[in-house]
Amino acid sequence: MKKNNRHKAIKELIVVKRIATQEELQNELKKKGFEVTQATVSRDINDLRLVKVRNFRGEEFYTLGKQFKEKTTFSMDKLKAKFKESVLSVNRANNILVLKTYPGEAQSVAAILDGTNFLEILGTVAGDDTIICVVNTDDDALQIENLLNKF
Repeated sequence: MKKNNRHKAIKELIVVKRIATQEELQNELKKKGFEVTQATVSRDINDLRLVKVRNFRGEEFYTLGKQFKEKTTFSMDKLKAKFKESVLSVNRANNILVLKTYPGEAQSVAAILDGTNFLEILGTVAGDDTIICVVNTDDDALQIENLLNKF
């Protein structure tokens, strides 16, 4: 029962707060009356299938992993490196980004873009040299366009 209550508390916490580390989660649980070790927090994260997502500012935090099950996660450094070697342009039409790549590179770029777990990106579709990236709002699309164009 104690574990179930702790798991419920963790789910509630990550919905209302952006928790980025196991230590932060451990401290928040302590405030709620749960004395847990880092190892317990780590097991809870695994049991609940929590994943880290990031927003366009690069801030990472835990979320429920239902939509990200078994996904590979890539770092911003990997995304930057792939963009430098493969992407020719990034343009925006409202909440849709269109990325042009060298021939044959679109699918690998899209996979890494998906794997960065940007919370604002709803999904990507890749062809041979073009990626369509759907973002949840026009404003977020503008922010992500600006970020990607820096690469």
